[in-house]
Amino acid sequence: MSRPPPHPFYPVLALLIAASFWGMVWYPLRWLEARGMDGLWTTLIAYAASLLLVLLLGGRRLLELRRYPVASLMLMFAVGWCNVAFVLAIIEGEVVRVLLLFYLSPAWTVLFGRLILGERLHPGIGLLLLMAMAGSLFLLWTPGTGFVWPPQRADLLALTSGMGFALSNVLVRHMQAVSLTAKILASWIGVVLVAAGGVLLVGDPVPRVDGVTLGGAVLLGIVGFLAATYAVQYGVTHMPVQRSAVILLSELVVGGVSAAGLAGEALGMRDYLGGGLILLAGYLVTVIREKETHG
Repeated sequence: MSRPPPHPFYPVLALLIAASFWGMVWYPLRWLEARGMDGLWTTLIAYAASLLLVLLLGGRRLLELRRYPVASLMLMFAVGWCNVAFVLAIIEGEVVRVLLLFYLSPAWTVLFGRLILGERLHPGIGLLLLMAMAGSLFLLWTPGTGFVWPPQRADLLALTSGMGFALSNVLVRHMQAVSLTAKILASWIGVVLVAAGGVLLVGDPVPRVDGVTLGGAVLLGIVGFLAATYAVQYGVTHMPVQRSAVILLSELVVGGVSAAGLAGEALGMRDYLGGGLILLAGYLVTVIREKETHG
């Protein structure tokens, strides 16, 4: 006997909660940094704590990854870099600017889907990709000096974080025979490994923080990162893709309002124009791919 579908309100609520968390996550991250816990150590501790919980609940699922050894390793690296780069970017850069550059991920998803899965490109996708790239140029253009490469470190981290997110989405689609728990285990192991590698690479000393700060990092991992991940998976599983994509855009609203009110960050006309092009292109790419999937 099949389980009845959930009430339509629950997937919407799950996505709104997740989007609100990702739009506000900059605040606890910067709070932890101000108390002596930098981005690399916060990421390492938060994801290690949530990884232990997932291992306790479903560690045996790791054996499923043997079906896709290469893809599993790629997934670990993609998610690891995505999360580490995002945390560092959102701490260093302007919140909405980071979120907008991250939202180039639908464009990267199309490209990775073509390269890895051999997916056919819709004739209009090329124009939408150009639109998204044009939006990123508006964001990265500096008046008086033109387009400077490499851009600010936070911009580069946000861009490559979106690439990692896109690659992970393609790999998750490829690993159809693996459960969600196994994919999350692989992802979380990747974040811990990349964060630990970053700590060793830059010689970042162990932070001397109090119990409240350490506990905050642990709670951020379990109550924040892990819960938000499951909320997104639940929401997108029980809702059409284009509808969930629109709801998840509320992350930008939450991020913009919170950054303006709590950090005094403001957007300029270039940010609005570039961000608008990126978001419109990303949404239309999602709509086209959903139509292709369901005929």
